[in-house]
Amino acid sequence: MAIIRPFQGWRPQAAQAEQVASRPYDVLNSEEARVEAAGNDLSFLHVCKPEIDLPEEVDHYDDAVYAKAVENWKRFQNNGTFVQDATRNMYAYRQIMNGHAQVGLVANSAISDYFDDIIKKHEFTRPEKENDRIRHMYDLQCHPEPVFLTYPDVADIDAIMHKVVAGTPIYDFTADDGIQHTFWVISDAQDVAGLTQLFSSKVPFTYIADGHHRSASSAKVGQRMKDANPNHNGEEEYNYFLSVIFPSSQLMIMDYNRVVKDSNGLSEDQLLDRIGEKFSIEKHEGIYKPEGLHHFGLYINNHWYKLTAKQGTYNDNDPIDVLDVTILSNHLLDPILGIKDQRTDKRIDFVGGIRGLGELEKRVNSGEMALAISLYPVSIQQLINIADSGNVMPPKSTWFEPKLRSGLVVHTF
Repeated sequence: MAIIRPFQGWRPQAAQAEQVASRPYDVLNSEEARVEAAGNDLSFLHVCKPEIDLPEEVDHYDDAVYAKAVENWKRFQNNGTFVQDATRNMYAYRQIMNGHAQVGLVANSAISDYFDDIIKKHEFTRPEKENDRIRHMYDLQCHPEPVFLTYPDVADIDAIMHKVVAGTPIYDFTADDGIQHTFWVISDAQDVAGLTQLFSSKVPFTYIADGHHRSASSAKVGQRMKDANPNHNGEEEYNYFLSVIFPSSQLMIMDYNRVVKDSNGLSEDQLLDRIGEKFSIEKHEGIYKPEGLHHFGLYINNHWYKLTAKQGTYNDNDPIDVLDVTILSNHLLDPILGIKDQRTDKRIDFVGGIRGLGELEKRVNSGEMALAISLYPVSIQQLINIADSGNVMPPKSTWFEPKLRSGLVVHTF
């Protein structure tokens, strides 16, 4: 069963929360982060992406980058931008995007749950990204950004959370992208104890929705500190990491689409002939947004086509084989376009659904890419089925929105 517990969070002053809150470190590249934080000394990007405060030529893994993160975090603590809560609390975090609302519980999750597979994963991690976050967290001695977890809904947990969000929030603002962020402190001892007990009795597993590298790095930092502590007793703060845990019914996964630099030497007609062996093809007027599983859009030479996977291209009883990203890889990207490994092949790129399908047309029409493929979103249940089976999804399968804002609360250890 899932282990969670309260903690003494470091939080920004209410009047400064909107300026502090930033998008996650892995959503923006360094150039975008420099632009977003320009003129805002309070942006938490100064902690999450500290290279923005150094010359552009400095390597992102240079010692100076991690030292700058520590310097900026200490500045925030020393000048009163962040203040630590006097008591151990949990928190509620609601996001509203285009009328869609989701409310998560902010609490510490146990690194033992990560190692024991109580926290289930659905993606591989990359060592260089893990090592970067390990160094970042270890030098800071804190978890600056939360891991986004989910779990199948529990009515009793919902009841406590509904009561909490009926109260007065400490933060409530709408960011520049139109997403509303509202935050409550859960300090009532009975509510905290109730939530802790409900997770330990009614939530057998939690699932990583977003933040595989952060969770892996948090767990390994904790293990490293445990190994170095001869007086380790299991209660130390490093045994837990910052998480926001949402009931699965509230989450929204968006499409995660592909653009490809070339057609592997095939003309449009040749490409369509090959695709037609495994997919039925219909020409489509205007942008084609897939309306269900096993439907795909193909954009090439100013034309959209609707592709439907034929019977025999997938196995409904296999949680990986039934995924549209698997069908696409097995029957189009690999055998026809010659893209064997989507993680490393430089001929393919990925476009999150938040950017809209017009972004696919834009990148093809500019000449940067030769073709684009639109997909139907993976479902939460598919994600859970894969994690429960011990498998991992193909790369770039899920795109969750809205993204959590960083800097609303920090856990130190």
